Amino acid sequence: MRTIISTLLALSVYTLSLLGTTAQAQHRHHREGHPAGAIVSGQVSTTESGQKQAVDFATVYLKGSSSGGSTDEQGRYRLKAQAGDYTLVVSAIGYDPVERAVSLKRGEHLELDIDLTPRAQALDEVTVVSTGVSRVQRSAYNTVAVDTREMRNSTKNLSDALAKAPGMKLRESGGVGSDMQLMLDGFSGKHIKVFIDGVPQEGVGSSFSLNNIPISFADRIEIYKGVVPVGFGTDAIGGVINIVTNKQRRNWFLDAAYSYGSFNTHKSHVNFGQSFKNGLTYEINLFQNYSDNNYQVDADHVEQWNADGSSIITDEVFRVKRFNDTYHNEAAVAKVGVTGKPWADRLMLGFTYSRMYKEVQTGVRQYTVFGEKHRRGHSLMPSLEYSKRDLLTRGLDLSFTANYNRNLTTNIDTASYRYNWFGERIRKTNGRGEQSEQYARAYNDNWSATLTLNYRINKANTLTFNNVWNLFHRTNASLLTGTEIENEFAKDTRKNIAGLSYRLMPSDRWNLSIFGKYYDQRVSGPMATDDKGTDYVMVHRSVQQAGYGAAGTCFVLPELQAKLSYEKAYRLPTIEEMFGDEDLESGQVNLRPENSHNVNLNLSYSRTLGRHSFYLEGGLLYRNTRDYIQRNIQDLSGGKENATYTNYGKVVTKGYTLSARYSLARWLSLGGNFSHMDIRDMEKYQIGSTGNSTPNLTYKARMANVPYMFADSDINLYWHDLGRKGNLLTLTYDNQYLHSFCYNSEVIGTNSSAYMIPDQFSHNLAISYSLHNGRYNLSLECRNFTDERLYDNFSLQKAGRAFYGKIRVHFGD
Repeated sequence: MRTIISTLLALSVYTLSLLGTTAQAQHRHHREGHPAGAIVSGQVSTTESGQKQAVDFATVYLKGSSSGGSTDEQGRYRLKAQAGDYTLVVSAIGYDPVERAVSLKRGEHLELDIDLTPRAQALDEVTVVSTGVSRVQRSAYNTVAVDTREMRNSTKNLSDALAKAPGMKLRESGGVGSDMQLMLDGFSGKHIKVFIDGVPQEGVGSSFSLNNIPISFADRIEIYKGVVPVGFGTDAIGGVINIVTNKQRRNWFLDAAYSYGSFNTHKSHVNFGQSFKNGLTYEINLFQNYSDNNYQVDADHVEQWNADGSSIITDEVFRVKRFNDTYHNEAAVAKVGVTGKPWADRLMLGFTYSRMYKEVQTGVRQYTVFGEKHRRGHSLMPSLEYSKRDLLTRGLDLSFTANYNRNLTTNIDTASYRYNWFGERIRKTNGRGEQSEQYARAYNDNWSATLTLNYRINKANTLTFNNVWNLFHRTNASLLTGTEIENEFAKDTRKNIAGLSYRLMPSDRWNLSIFGKYYDQRVSGPMATDDKGTDYVMVHRSVQQAGYGAAGTCFVLPELQAKLSYEKAYRLPTIEEMFGDEDLESGQVNLRPENSHNVNLNLSYSRTLGRHSFYLEGGLLYRNTRDYIQRNIQDLSGGKENATYTNYGKVVTKGYTLSARYSLARWLSLGGNFSHMDIRDMEKYQIGSTGNSTPNLTYKARMANVPYMFADSDINLYWHDLGRKGNLLTLTYDNQYLHSFCYNSEVIGTNSSAYMIPDQFSHNLAISYSLHNGRYNLSLECRNFTDERLYDNFSLQKAGRAFYGKIRVHFGD
C-alpha cells in the first residue's frame, strides 16, 4: 500500500512540475508572438437569468493552428494566425462547446462574438458512446451514466436499468416490492449508497427503493464505482448510485403510463409540470405498484400434517404457488418554486408522501413459510432545494438541500395458525405468531442536510467543499394489548461527513483530483446482555475517522482514456445494520466502521468510423477491507431464522470488468458486460480466539452468498419512420448469466448442492412502437421466456416466465 501512495504522490509532483513547464511555454509563446497574418478577437458570453454575462477562463483556439488561449475577466479573447481557413473552438466548464468556421485573410482583423449555452446541471461532462450507456469523460473518477430515456416505454424500474452498467448486478429476494440489493464490483447492499440529485436516500423508507421507482422518474443514472467524489459527502466503499432527474425549464409537459402483466401486476405513473415566464415552476410525480406475486417456486422443505395433528417434513421438491405475498405502494412527489432568478438559479420546496403494504411469505431463506404475517407503513417528507451559480463572486457555486422524513412502519404477526407451502394450516398450540408474536410500530425520524460549495479559481483549478449532516431517531411501541405501550429504549444516530477536494485541469487531455474526508458518527441504542435477548442495556459510542485519496485521468490517445484512483475509505454502519428492521433483521449497535484501501484502474476506447461506432472498456480493482460488515443467518428456536450483522476481520477483493458495445448507424446497437470478482476471507485465525491460537477454517475461501462471476448482453434493432415519419419500432433482446456460488461458506457448500445457487441464464424479449415522435407508445415484454429457475440471496427464488404490456403518452416539451 505504501507503494501505491508513493506512486500517487509522485504523480502529483509530476503534475505540478508539468503545469509549471506548460505555463513557462505559454509565457514564451506570447512573448515571441506570431508571424504576420490575421487577427480574430471577440467576447465569449452567456445568457443567464435573462442577462448577458461574460465567460472568463474559457478555452479558445483555432483548430489546425498553434494559436490558442483563454478569455480574460471580461470574456475577451484575441488570437493571431496566418491567413487561411480554420475552425474556432470555444469551450468552458459548465457550458456546451461551440465550433465556428472562420476564413482569415492577410492583414484582416475579424471580430467574432461567441454565445455559450449552459450545460444541464450535472456533476461532469457526459459523452454518449453508445445506446443507453455513457462515459463521464472529464471526471477522473471511474464513472458511467445510464440514459433512461430510451427505456421509458418498457416496464423496467430504475434498478432494472442499472443492469446495463459494467460490474453491476441486481439482487432481489422475490417479486414486486421485495427486498433488493445492488451489487457493484463485488460489493453489495449497504456498501453502495443511493442518491437522488445528490441527496442521500438513507432512511427514506422502502417505497423509494430503486425497484419501486418507475424508469420515467429519472433522466439518467450516474454510477460512481469504488472511489467516490467528495461532492456526495458519503461513506460508501463500494460506490454510489446517483439518480438524476430532469431540472431543465420546460414550458409544460405530461408523461403518463400504465402497465399490466403476470401475477396480477399493475404499475402506473403520471408526471406533469410547467414553467412560467416569470420563473415560477411546479412539478407533480405520482406512481404506484401492485402485484399478487403469486408465481410458482420449488419448495424442498414442505411440512404436512397427519390426521392426528403430527407433522411430517419431506425433502421431496414440490412445485407450489406463493400465496401470502401481495405488495402495493403509492407515492406522490410535489415540487414548487422558482428558477432563473438573479438570487437563485433554482429554489424549490418539495413534499413527498408514500405508503406501502407488504405481505411476508418467507423468512430470510426459502425455508420457513408464513400465511398471515404482513407489514404496512407510510412516510411524509418535506424538502428544500437551493442552488446558485456565481454566488457573491464569479466562480463560486452553492448547492443546498434539506429534508425531514417521518416514517411509520407497523409489523403484524399475530396468527393463531401455522401454514405450509400448500396454503394448508393447522392451529398453533403454543401461542400466536408465525415468527414471533408482535403487533409493533416503529416511529422513524430522519433529518438530513447537504451543503456543497464549488469554487472555480480559474480554468485549471477548482476547489470543492461538501458537508452532509444526518440525524436519525427511532422509538418503538407495542399494540398487542390494544393500547400503545412505548418501548423505553430509543435508538439514535448522528452522522456528519465533510470533504474537501482540489482539482487540477490544465488541459482537456488530463486532470487530477486530490481530496480528504472526515467522518463523525455518534450512536446510542440498546444491546442485549443475555443470549435470549430479554435483558438490554443502553450503549453509547462515537467514531471519528479521516480518509483521503486521489484520482487522475489522461487521454493517452484521442480515443484511449486511462483512469487511476486510490482512496483510504471508511464506511459507517447504517441504520439497518445497527438497529435492524424490528422484524426479520436484527441490528448490532456496537458495529465498527469498515475501513478499506481501494484502488481502481480503468481503460476505455471509443471510435467512430463512418456509420460504425465502437466502445471497449476494461477495469481492474483492488479492495483491502478490515472490519468488513457481513450479513449472516442466525437460527432461532422452532426452526425460525433471522439476519444479523457482524464485523468480520479482513476481506480482500480482486476483480476485473470488461465491456464492449457496437452500433451501426441508427438501426443496430449491441453490447455486453462481464465481471469476475475474487472476494476472499483473509483472516488467518478465528475472531475472538485467545492469542490467535485457533486457525480459521475458511481462510482464503470465497465469502459466502456473494456472486463472483456474471455477465449480460443486449441487442437492439430500430426501424425509423415505420408507417409514417416520426414513428419508431424497437426490438430488444437481452440476457443475464450468473455462475453458481455458495450461499454458505464454500468450505461446507462445495460438498452439498443444498448450499449452492446453481448456474443461471435468463433471456428477455421486448418490442415497442412509438408514434408521432414519441407522443403515443405501446410495448410488449416477455421476461425469462425460457422459464429458467432463478435464485438469489440465500436461495430465495424469483419469478419464472412473465408477460407484460404497457401504454404510454407524452405531451409537451
